[in-house]
Amino acid sequence: MASVLYAWGRWAVRRRGLVIGLWALLLAVVGVLGTTLAGPVSNEFSVPGIESQQAQNLLERELPESAGGTARIVVAAPPGTTLDAPAAKAAVKEGLKNAAQVPGVVHVADPYTARTLSPDLRIAFADVQFQQPAHQVPESAKDALTGSTAPLRAAGLQVEYGGTVMAPPVEVGGPAEIVGVVVAFAVLAVALGSLVAAGLPLLTAFVGVGIGVLGAQLVANVVDMTGTATVLALMIGLAVGIDYALFIIARHREQLAEPGSGIEESAARATATAGSAVVFAGATVVIALAALAVTGIPFLTVMGLAAAATVLLSVLIAVTLVPALLGLAGERLRPKAPKAPKGPKDARTPKAGETWSARWARGVTRRPLLVLLTGVVALLAVALPARDLRLGLPGNASQPVASTQHKGYDLLSEGFGPGFNATLVAVVDTGAMPAANREGALTALHATLSADPGVAAVGRPVANADSTLYAVPVVPRTGPDDRATSDLVDRLRAHKDTVTAQGGTLYIAGSTAAAIDVSAKLADALPLFVGLIVVLALILLALAFRSVLVPLKAVLGFLLSIAASLGATVWVFQHGHLNGLLDIPSAGPVTSFLPVLLIGVLFGLAMDYEVFLVSRMREHFQHTGDAAGAVTHGLARSGRVVTAAALIMVAVFGGFVFNHDPIIKSIGFALAFGVFVDAFVVRLTLVPAAMALLGRRAWALPRWLDRLTPDVDIEGANLPAATPRQPAQTQAGADAGRG
Repeated sequence: MASVLYAWGRWAVRRRGLVIGLWALLLAVVGVLGTTLAGPVSNEFSVPGIESQQAQNLLERELPESAGGTARIVVAAPPGTTLDAPAAKAAVKEGLKNAAQVPGVVHVADPYTARTLSPDLRIAFADVQFQQPAHQVPESAKDALTGSTAPLRAAGLQVEYGGTVMAPPVEVGGPAEIVGVVVAFAVLAVALGSLVAAGLPLLTAFVGVGIGVLGAQLVANVVDMTGTATVLALMIGLAVGIDYALFIIARHREQLAEPGSGIEESAARATATAGSAVVFAGATVVIALAALAVTGIPFLTVMGLAAAATVLLSVLIAVTLVPALLGLAGERLRPKAPKAPKGPKDARTPKAGETWSARWARGVTRRPLLVLLTGVVALLAVALPARDLRLGLPGNASQPVASTQHKGYDLLSEGFGPGFNATLVAVVDTGAMPAANREGALTALHATLSADPGVAAVGRPVANADSTLYAVPVVPRTGPDDRATSDLVDRLRAHKDTVTAQGGTLYIAGSTAAAIDVSAKLADALPLFVGLIVVLALILLALAFRSVLVPLKAVLGFLLSIAASLGATVWVFQHGHLNGLLDIPSAGPVTSFLPVLLIGVLFGLAMDYEVFLVSRMREHFQHTGDAAGAVTHGLARSGRVVTAAALIMVAVFGGFVFNHDPIIKSIGFALAFGVFVDAFVVRLTLVPAAMALLGRRAWALPRWLDRLTPDVDIEGANLPAATPRQPAQTQAGADAGRG
């Protein structure tokens, strides 16, 4: 691999104008197409085969007027007044009449005739049914709907909105995300010691993210794409794009600091050595994200593939565009010679030229067993809250407190009880039932549902044209995030015999039931996905390091990082700690697909740091045979860069913690915390301690396995000897000729 990338990097430097031009052209073409032909995105997380989705498909086919998107208008009178006052009633009637004229609206419920007023007559709601699904309702219709309620606001009434149609879009690019990028630039400037060098990783990362995200928007025309998928591609693409370029540029500047090094030779070698690690580490991220397809969940598959494509672009840019830019920057990237220290040297001061990472390596390896035990116990303590992990999908209670969705949620809870925000739908298919038995079956079902202690009310059935399908609203006593509501769904589904005994079929559906079903499906897929990731890690790392114990140690460290990250996420989002600091409106279950996503993404990123750190250790061991010295040398040479890369990722992911979307917020927190723990606790502390304890055994490989394992040479051991630096005039003339 290193030999191929060496030739590739040399070619990119020599043909830098062509390489830069091709990437610029690709960005321009995809940018124009992605912005002008962007496809629709949705906030729906549906899973084929689950009961709630089967019911939804049945409603779309047999009762389409009940299957379209719904907007809920929530109205509240000022304290001390009621909505049955003549002026308030007239304003509500006028506003709902306007809403009925909005394009796409097929029905508007009247709260006075539908009896959807609170007992104190101060709060009411009206459901506005659209013909098309929620994600297909245009923004113009949503704007027209909010404008239609102007008479209510003019009458002094509070108006808020909810429902699937009025779900807020996923947005990025706020101040927090920008601060994350600024922090990343500051870290790059300190780590590389040059503003020019610091700007290159950001430039190449933006190119990769631009092509990836805009390409995903274009692909949304042919596949169902969620808004979260494009944000995830942006989040991961930006982080790995910066890091991959950083590794190559840092290696290039390290080589340029050596006497006699030339620009072209150094760029080619950096592409061959650090670039090999980038390709290998990037492959692990791509494979881990693409492996989300094994869950059998379409929206998660699309999410993983969109992020994987962006990471693949980042790898290609790192080994083509980065060396081309290194050639273009030329001598501007060569580090200045360090100044000699002034005054007499104190015996207590560190050795000249010694880095903090070298001192850290000596400290960690001095008492490796103590360091290892302390780190493991600390991570297990952080992971303890993960025992209480509950999965779900965030609702309007998780939206920002100032949002209309959150205000509408609070008004409904105040006026009708918390369970009204968790309304279920009992869908009864009586197509195979004798017509004479249908009314009796529905009456028996109504009585059974009403008798459950967790049910607050059972609404009137809504039938299709030939009365073969009925939708019965069921209002729980508890809210959508309450464990009692999940238990209620299980009990209601246990009543299927009431209908099936007479030839019918009962489904329990609705957004709350769908969230429960999706969470259960993802929980079932989690063991298979974890097993696949562990096997992949063992195989890939065995290929990279030709070792058995190094992959085992890496996988155990990865599992510790995952456990700690999930524990911290449960502690914050589910238990409700730090809500004020992180602007979390309310505690609730962890996003159902976050554990699977966290495992896939963090696996790839953890292997990034493992490869960059341990490859330097193995490089030294191959040259010297000194196992103890290899640990100290590898950490000393790569610690600064790994630290910078981890801080960049934490800054980028951390910026998304302050995004208003509850899903993006939780993903950003879990990834930022996971990267921090994995980089600083596991890779920079526990890994060198474990390697010091293992000694030469770390690099042992059974003979039969050694014969079967190909030599991928990510350290560049088979590269040709470095060519001496050309004289300045000759090099300058060559650069001019290739520009």
